[in-house]
Amino acid sequence: MIGRSEATILEQLGIGPDSQGGCDGQWLDTAGDQIESINPTTGAVIGRVRGCSHSDYEAIFAAASRRFASWRMRPAPQRGLLVRRLGELLREYKEPLGELISLEMGKIRSEGLGEVQEMIDICDFAVGLSRQLYGLTIASERPQHRLIEQWHPLGPVAIITAFNFPMAVWSWNAAIAAVCGDVCLWKPSPQTPLCSVAVQHLCNRAMAEHDAAGVFNLCVGGSEAGGWMCDDRRIPLVSFTGSIPIGRQVAGRVASRLGRTILELGGNNGIIVLDDARLDLAVRAIAFGAVGTSGQRCTSTRRVFAQRGISGPLTEGLIAAYQTIEIGDPLVDTTLMGPLASRVAVTAYQSALRTAVEQGGEILTGGRAIDRNGFFVAPTIVRAPAHDRFSIAWEETFAPILYLFEVDTLNRAIADHNAVSQGLSSAIFTESMRSAETFLSARGSDCGIANVNLGTSGAEIGGAFGGEKDTGGGRESGSDAWKGYMRRQTCTVNWGGDLPLAQGIEFL
Repeated sequence: MIGRSEATILEQLGIGPDSQGGCDGQWLDTAGDQIESINPTTGAVIGRVRGCSHSDYEAIFAAASRRFASWRMRPAPQRGLLVRRLGELLREYKEPLGELISLEMGKIRSEGLGEVQEMIDICDFAVGLSRQLYGLTIASERPQHRLIEQWHPLGPVAIITAFNFPMAVWSWNAAIAAVCGDVCLWKPSPQTPLCSVAVQHLCNRAMAEHDAAGVFNLCVGGSEAGGWMCDDRRIPLVSFTGSIPIGRQVAGRVASRLGRTILELGGNNGIIVLDDARLDLAVRAIAFGAVGTSGQRCTSTRRVFAQRGISGPLTEGLIAAYQTIEIGDPLVDTTLMGPLASRVAVTAYQSALRTAVEQGGEILTGGRAIDRNGFFVAPTIVRAPAHDRFSIAWEETFAPILYLFEVDTLNRAIADHNAVSQGLSSAIFTESMRSAETFLSARGSDCGIANVNLGTSGAEIGGAFGGEKDTGGGRESGSDAWKGYMRRQTCTVNWGGDLPLAQGIEFL
């Protein structure tokens, strides 16, 4: 049953209650299982998407492969025109796209709109990048030789995305891959199929206008569809965003055929707050990092290490801030926290809190599921015990649970911060340049992202995004992350009349 607000959003995006999942510029009559889209605010079905069968997948891949043969030879600035047009369409449909994210995933409206803005921004970045795919000229040791390094398109790229950023993470990969000359096969999370269908509608329009059908392709399905991509030797790169356990499986399967992966896996992100920190900044940053997206970002703040002198005021400030958080329908502008994405997520939240209490933690605020339709919980702060057996804090729970630790020194805070297996995002609040630089040094944070006087969540697209250790080591989006979607080629040109060998070797 589609409610009025749902119907309005879907109508603006041209989506019916039943959609097909596979496409190559046109929708295919797919034969896979039907996937239901659930509204986490109400628990009701929004619509249904027909997934892809294996034969559908083969048809989609064949179309993408045919396009790659010509797309890789199209000049990169011309490839950028397709991405520019996609960015224009995203601007035009920003509001309904953002609201669809809220409707299907549950993040508040401003965050949904922010996610679409990320897509727009990465399209802008990619268009500029299409004129900056630079190689190197290297000094040759041999006379009358030119030594250069150049980059070529890699091939069909598989992009497997998670429910929490149902549109933006695809764009981080697809916009860059497209200007690099690759074609893309997208398997979205089965929890958010309508978001992917909406984006594909816009991709189809952009591709039709630029004679580029087959550059962006959608394959909706469950784990079996991801398995097809991981095991397909014709796909040189699989970009996967998701949990660490599934990421290990993806890495193993792709590596077994010597393919490449970009892995963006779990985060267990910490913030260090020293005695000289600006308390007001720390409270605001921690509250957004822990509560934003209902704690369902890979960059969500999960652990805080407060120096003893500021621990009390910081705890009081956070508890007070949590009391002001309005929980409810994410499409209502006053709401600051929407639902979790599923009933399973609520169960995981409850299980983690039971374990936290069993291990000596003290719930300071929250700690309960909310009795209403949908999948709502209260954002929770847990004071960690002084002993070292509080293992629950070393696990990632995708929910708004924040663990507070008290520490004496910066060195102890860094050691405890780095003790987890994940290494995505981190932050420190301090007015001391020495402390900040220590945190950013080689003996400081071991994460892929390290911030000073701002939180763990909210990365800009201009920097490469990703983490270390169990987070997977992948990099997406900005900086030189584009190199992950291309193959490097070293070329030597002999423009002289002799044939000198490298290293002075003489032969014949």
